[in-house]
Amino acid sequence: MKRLLIIALSVVCTTTFAQTTPQPANTTAMGANAAHAADSIAQGYERPLDGYYEKSSFEARKPTPYPALRQADVIFAKRVWREIDVREKMNQYLASPKSRLIDVLLAAIDAGELTAYDPSPNPTKNDPNGDAFSTPLTGGQAKARMADSAVVDQFDADGNKIGSKLQAGEFNPDSVVKFRIKEDWVFDRQRSVFEPRIIGIAPLIKFQVEGLDMDYQPAFWVYFPEARQVLATKEAVSRNNDATGLSFDDVFLKRLFSSYIVKVSNDKDERIKDYAQGIDRLYESERIKKSLMDWELTLWEY
Repeated sequence: MKRLLIIALSVVCTTTFAQTTPQPANTTAMGANAAHAADSIAQGYERPLDGYYEKSSFEARKPTPYPALRQADVIFAKRVWREIDVREKMNQYLASPKSRLIDVLLAAIDAGELTAYDPSPNPTKNDPNGDAFSTPLTGGQAKARMADSAVVDQFDADGNKIGSKLQAGEFNPDSVVKFRIKEDWVFDRQRSVFEPRIIGIAPLIKFQVEGLDMDYQPAFWVYFPEARQVLATKEAVSRNNDATGLSFDDVFLKRLFSSYIVKVSNDKDERIKDYAQGIDRLYESERIKKSLMDWELTLWEY
């Protein structure tokens, strides 16, 4: 009897253990079912609204067209070159990591939406300032000019210096701290309006030369009327308000930036730095700004 009882208890314990032990599943079937479920969810997935109101899309926006301007209606015109420093508090949004102006321009050039032009350092009769949009650049050439460059000395086998060359490094978008703008201030007697119209914009770079303090130079020029089609579709980040809805085109059209004049058209074709140094450059820039405003004010004397 004892022997029969022990055998029966062994059979019961073996059966109970078999029932409670998890059996190996068919992993292939489970993986297929999971993939099918994921596909089903993806097909019916609707992204939730990121916020409590739907923002308008910038991709479909178009620039506000300028009023027509006839040469016969222009009774005064002055060409002005000015520079924007993105390190100034008012201009810091132009270098925001969320949306940098330089990134917008380079992306459009790479995509073939914009044409970059060579800022020729050698003046010619048709292009005395190197900003007449006379020589187009490829996207690769424009981007190569933005790389941090340095002048490196070359030596022969005996260690004697035989020359130097410009060596390009990697492009750092944070290194672009200045932009140059070329614009015309015109008075339209048909509308009785004195206004600026931007012609071109150029990012400025500074070559690193040992022992020399190099000035900022344009990397390339972009024809602004063409760039407006791209800038109107890119949102400019505001430091204080997320609901401005302003594009980069709005920024330039509404003059929402701080700048200083570096040159104004004159009979000697001089830049301000050619006849003023140090703090006097800033004073001269402000004097030119005031002279432009004063010209308009004197029109309305009674």
